[in-house]
Amino acid sequence: MQDFFTEFKKQFCLDLKTSEQTFNTSITEPEIHRPGLALAGFTEVFSYQSIQMLGTTEWSFLESMGAEKRQKIFAVLQKYSSPLWVLCHGLQPHRELLQMCESLNIPLMVSNLGTADFVKEVSYELQQWFSPFTVVHASLVDVFGVGMLYIGDSNVGKSECVLDLVERGHRLVADDSVKLVRGGKNIIGHSDPILGHHMEIRGVGIIDIRSMFGIHAVRNSKKVEIIIELQYYEENVHYDRTGLDVKYQDVMGVQIPKVVIPVLPGKNITVISEVVAMDTLMKQAGVDSAEVFNQNLLKAIQNKKSQNNSQDNIFWYRQISGFNE
Repeated sequence: MQDFFTEFKKQFCLDLKTSEQTFNTSITEPEIHRPGLALAGFTEVFSYQSIQMLGTTEWSFLESMGAEKRQKIFAVLQKYSSPLWVLCHGLQPHRELLQMCESLNIPLMVSNLGTADFVKEVSYELQQWFSPFTVVHASLVDVFGVGMLYIGDSNVGKSECVLDLVERGHRLVADDSVKLVRGGKNIIGHSDPILGHHMEIRGVGIIDIRSMFGIHAVRNSKKVEIIIELQYYEENVHYDRTGLDVKYQDVMGVQIPKVVIPVLPGKNITVISEVVAMDTLMKQAGVDSAEVFNQNLLKAIQNKKSQNNSQDNIFWYRQISGFNE
């Protein structure tokens, strides 16, 4: 709880009403609960493990009753140890609530945010805390709004490709170390808090992309929409030449499209990356160039067969009818 208060004190406009000794609790669930029914005495389905939030409605309900009734209510709720109680709209806690929190060693805080804003902001941060994540050796860049995650051997040229993309106006998210967080059906990539937007270029050293190219050349996070695997070219390896054989890679249970690009001396991986990004945007808009070309090709072949069959039928008719004589 100490970490929660320290990190989000300013963001959530939090004011601690109990002593710091109540920071021994831990948040174990990402949900926020409004204990309206519990305050009315119904505690059979009380989600006490969650953060308890009181808004104007709950506060007014407590205000409408006397101190004796409030004492009885919180005497019942004393059986349940929640990780945190919060009052929104800057409402000041009743003495009975403060006494209960102090006796249970539970932190009580007041936020100047409204209930809707508090739920939205805190829920998002808690989801980030509790979402499954992994850290991968890769590079993540925003190309035309498409999050492209580059993977491959450590010396295949991922950083050089990303640096070239940044120089062409695209945005770096992270290089070398990318934190991937699953949020619902999406994978969100984040930059490392220590590495930030620094890059290591072999032969050059460490460079600061933000200082060198400006704030517009970086961003802190981006949804991963396609994976680019850079591989050294091998003659005996089959590489997709049509785009019809779509490959996917599983990332924490989410299937993400993957493109394998063979690396050759003189091959412009940067331009190919931009083409992949634009092709991804077209697919998101419902236009699959490879599939359209394939359908047109099949139609052309079918029409050609029909024409050949028609000509064969005419020739056969002429032969049996003696038309040529």
